[in-house]
Amino acid sequence: MAEELEIKLSLAPANLIKALGWLQAQPEAENGSRKSLVNCYYDTPDSELNHQKAALRVRQAGSQYIQTLKTRGEFVNGAHRREEWEWPVSGPNLSLGLLADTSLGDRVNLARLAPVFETNFTRQVVMLDDGDAVIECALDEGVIAGGGREKPLHEVEFELVSGDPRRLLIWAERLAQQCPVFLNLISKAEQGYYLAGIHMAGSAVGEHTDEQDDLDRFLQRLSNAWLEQERVPLAGLDIQSLRAQAKACGLGQTFASVIEALEAGKPLQDLLAKSDIGRCQLALLANRLGSGA
Repeated sequence: MAEELEIKLSLAPANLIKALGWLQAQPEAENGSRKSLVNCYYDTPDSELNHQKAALRVRQAGSQYIQTLKTRGEFVNGAHRREEWEWPVSGPNLSLGLLADTSLGDRVNLARLAPVFETNFTRQVVMLDDGDAVIECALDEGVIAGGGREKPLHEVEFELVSGDPRRLLIWAERLAQQCPVFLNLISKAEQGYYLAGIHMAGSAVGEHTDEQDDLDRFLQRLSNAWLEQERVPLAGLDIQSLRAQAKACGLGQTFASVIEALEAGKPLQDLLAKSDIGRCQLALLANRLGSGA
């Protein structure tokens, strides 16, 4: 079992191309592999795995197959932290014996697992080594399919290989200066479950008000609205506190413009064509991290 730490940014198709060009041009960068990945996710008919906040897939990359189990994990300063188990397997079918030794072995009826949705995309990898951290940048383009529906996929993942985890956010901020990005808390698996009709509206990313601050809740609501294509609810958030934090980052007016548009009911998708939201998301997180909060 390993621990995965990554930041995920959603982009428009044209900006994904721009992001790739910028990353490849950095002196700290080295071009990695380019692969087509076919991923089939499994669960039981009553979604036992999803209720356990885990995702199970078999990935095909060329002639190789990898079976992966991930927990939903937690959101830490813009990054997803998850537990992850990976096993090479001989073909596209699940190897149930490998799951028996995990924490799910006693909690899920493994014999009832069946395909639920797919995420199929092309991945271009760019490796970054800036002396403080080694980061794998995965630029993914493809589709998520489930429940007879499809959703386009265009995103950049910054995953920590080794070194200082704060460098993930630094590199994400640098990219946000080059093109519009959206810090997205919704994983590919959660998008697939939503398309398959398994997630109820508003539940893709839960809120735990006793444990999370206004910034976390704001980011989660943005992500839910992105997934569900709904308005962003702002009630119950301390917007003035967030505005003060944005001002400390030099983005007070930018944040005020974003909030004004959201309060007016402007669709989130319309705002994502500009860089304001992504820059505010990442700057607020960097400010909190820098303050030691």
